[in-house]
Amino acid sequence: MGVLRELSAPFVALGPSGVSIRTRLKHLTPGDVEVLRLVGAHLGSLAGRDLRRRCAEGLEHSADTWAARKRALSGESSSRWAGSITKATHDQWALSRRGQLAHIQELEAGVRTVAQRLSLPVGEKGSKRCPGGYRTRWEWFAKSRRLGVLEDRLARERADREAGRVRVVRGGGRLFRARHHLDAAQLTETEWRERWEAARWFLTADGETGKRFGNETIRVTPDGEMSLKLPATLAHLANSPRGRYVLTGTVAFRHRGEQWADRVATNRAVAYRIHHDTARGRWYLTASWTIPPVKTVPLETARAGGVIGVDTNADHLASWRLDRHGNPMGEPRRFFYDLSGNTAHRDAQVRHALTRLLHWAQRHNLTIAIEDLDFAAEKTREKHGRRKRFRNLISGMPVARLRARLVSMAAELGITIAAVDPAYTSKWGAQHWQQPLTAQHRKTTRHDSAAVAIGRRALGHRIRRRAAPPRDDQSDRRGHRTAQAGHGDCRREGTRPRIPGPRTRSAGTGRGVKAGDQRAQHRSGHAAERETWRQDSLPLSL
Repeated sequence: MGVLRELSAPFVALGPSGVSIRTRLKHLTPGDVEVLRLVGAHLGSLAGRDLRRRCAEGLEHSADTWAARKRALSGESSSRWAGSITKATHDQWALSRRGQLAHIQELEAGVRTVAQRLSLPVGEKGSKRCPGGYRTRWEWFAKSRRLGVLEDRLARERADREAGRVRVVRGGGRLFRARHHLDAAQLTETEWRERWEAARWFLTADGETGKRFGNETIRVTPDGEMSLKLPATLAHLANSPRGRYVLTGTVAFRHRGEQWADRVATNRAVAYRIHHDTARGRWYLTASWTIPPVKTVPLETARAGGVIGVDTNADHLASWRLDRHGNPMGEPRRFFYDLSGNTAHRDAQVRHALTRLLHWAQRHNLTIAIEDLDFAAEKTREKHGRRKRFRNLISGMPVARLRARLVSMAAELGITIAAVDPAYTSKWGAQHWQQPLTAQHRKTTRHDSAAVAIGRRALGHRIRRRAAPPRDDQSDRRGHRTAQAGHGDCRREGTRPRIPGPRTRSAGTGRGVKAGDQRAQHRSGHAAERETWRQDSLPLSL
């Protein structure tokens, strides 16, 4: 039997630290659209030039070089536009560095896996924890060449990281590669060009607390009037004093509009981003701001009323309600979603499934327990080999987006989210809970039993379900519980704690052989009673 890895303790997930809302810019005149295009293209060229300089600096970047870049941009735009551009450049460079490190770790894992399998004889079988050798000589030869390719890539990435080099594509690498595959992307050259130019525009302005309406660059008044500060080279297009351009239409935020209006009225910082959707021909405005972290309740308080264990799957959320003792209550529930189609459709499906789950938890005032999943290093082809279907399955699961949406939506409803270690929940849940919870009117799936395991782990209980006592009485007539402690388990020979009141009809408190040393009965194995006894309604798991 392999050694089990150490499990991390459950914890209460922190709430969101920011808010982002979006609305459509309506009733724009051709003149408004032309001004937005010119401003976006001009600032986009400045952002590209600044990013190129930042990437050339590499690890030699300092406060002096940042100030020099900002001064160079201020002459062609403004100091606030220059500040937003340099901040976006630093964020992009830092994101590229994190992605570079993740890519290096993935390559290292691939090299270790391939090298280990190449070291084994051809055809040697593996185990669940360790893959075996390759099946044929041809596959062994192909993987040996694959190992050389991975080692070359790893050496190149390590050299780039040590030198501080990153590779960034403004507008997105996927859209850039689509230029050579227009038929597969179902785009014409004109459509691609329009989308590419719009993706490289820069129309983002950071907010500043204390300034009028929280943003001096892109300003939106409580009445919905929107204006923006024009760069110095486009100041001749202004239709308002001090080099500002006022758009014809008005802005109205339907979602969180009151919160936005409160911030604007008190001159608190609000960041804005103007975005052009070329496929629909629409313009959008996104407003965002930071909020204080939501105060979470202690884990013991969250466990008091029970939890809802949730198992995340490729097409549904399997959930089951548990009381504070870890006993499943009622029937399991499943919340389905369809992840086919475009991004907007998948996002809506996940949001609707989470809404139904949260409403159920809100009605009963329960905590939601979910696995702290991360498949970043679990979907490589070197790790899973021929299991392409399984790789596609875990790659398609919306783990990060579902977790982020669940935390933010739960914070709005005042629902606590408890995250648990995902290790062995599906395996142990199916082993100990699937068959006992299956009835004539209910077919318990592996996912339902995993939800029970997740809930029990969040409550601090063991997943293992102990067998029932003998049918007739507590004597040795039919043997002991089937789930006995092993010979090497600690404290298995200890004295069983005494319980107030008679243990049987004939023995009083503190009397009888069972109240003393279990070794006095000359048995080969004894039940492991490691938890504190309490006089309460007996859970099903005892």
